[in-house]
Amino acid sequence: MSLYKEILYEITGSVAVLTMNRPDTLNALTDLTQAEIRHALGESEKNADVIGTVLTGAGRGFCSGVDMNALGAMSEAGERLGNVHEHLASDPGNPDDDPNFRVATAYFLGLRKPLIAAINGACAGLGFSYATFCDLRFVDRTARLTTSFAQRGLIAEHGTSWMLPRIIGPAHALDLLWSSRKFEGDEAYRIGYANRLCEPGECVQEATEFLEQIAASSAPMSLMMMKKQIYRHLNQELGSAMVESNQWMDESLGRGDFKEGVSSFVEKRPPDFQRIMID
Repeated sequence: MSLYKEILYEITGSVAVLTMNRPDTLNALTDLTQAEIRHALGESEKNADVIGTVLTGAGRGFCSGVDMNALGAMSEAGERLGNVHEHLASDPGNPDDDPNFRVATAYFLGLRKPLIAAINGACAGLGFSYATFCDLRFVDRTARLTTSFAQRGLIAEHGTSWMLPRIIGPAHALDLLWSSRKFEGDEAYRIGYANRLCEPGECVQEATEFLEQIAASSAPMSLMMMKKQIYRHLNQELGSAMVESNQWMDESLGRGDFKEGVSSFVEKRPPDFQRIMID
């Protein structure tokens, strides 16, 4: 019997595919869905065979945001509500306990492994925030996205105000946040929100193939450290980022992955890099 009730979690080869599985609601998020997603991402972290995870939705939607029943309850109470699911307790990523990666969807940035959003359909509200905090976004051409916050009398939630302008710039971010208008995959790609524009129904496959390709050619430790560099250094000035990068570069030169990378190149064979082992 599966541990999860509202998501599907499958591993094929080096890739985990995490599917939000409430298609009748366009995969609207409940507290349970969010807890299951967090737990499953923790499982990806601990599995040395997994190079990265694809996050997607079942049916016609990626994720339509918070379940409207939960929104109604929050509206009545005038505050956030939440249930604790102790059997799903998990604290994935963020091995340095960086305070920037503790709150809400920001924990995606502290994961040790790549996380790609495969946006196959409707993507709104908190679902849009989830996609925004993934490392890459592969978007079906026919997908429809919207921030939706302003239309609910809310602000840019869940760190979107920090992350979105870093992806598409402040003017595009304000356009999408102020208007809450719907936009499709072509525009998402044009403004830089989508990293890949996919034909309908192809985004999960293309995201999976991308991860399989880097699994065959790139060192997992290098992927982890590059992700750490990018997000950690967004919060630093250039000087301190350079000093830290030089220190980490020296450490990488002393690891077996560097020797293997050079040897495999010279010998014209696929590399055999070490996997990331997490207790």
